[in-house]
Order: sequence, then structure tokens, then C-alpha cells
Amino acid sequence: MNPSVTHDRQEETIEAKALWFRSLTFTERMEMLCAFTELLLMTNPKIVEQRNAQSIEGRVLVLTAA
Repeated sequence: MNPSVTHDRQEETIEAKALWFRSLTFTERMEMLCAFTELLLMTNPKIVEQRNAQSIEGRVLVLTAA
């Protein structure tokens, strides 16, 4: 990863983020996964106790590839 600071809104689009993520090596992607997982567990340690989650209609939009 080459960290840099930018103030360009174009780099905030989902497409730009996907391109950035694709540019990472497999190892860097796994490091990001671990970092996000650690962040989630620090924020909500009880998340691992949740079982049988039920979908709440109207709250989440599920997109599928056409």
C-alpha cells in the first residue's frame, strides 16, 4: 500500500475504492480484512455471540449482479 493524502472527491467513489482494493496484493487484502475485523471486535466484542440473525425488511438493500 502506498498511503497518500488527497482531497479529490473522485477518489471517494465506490468504483475508485474498488480499483484501489484490486491494486492490493493478496497479503495486503488479508491485512485489511484483519484490521477491519479487529476494529469490529473492538467496537462490539459481543458480535460473535449473535446467532440466527433475522433480516429486517426495508432496512438493507441487497444488490445482485445482473
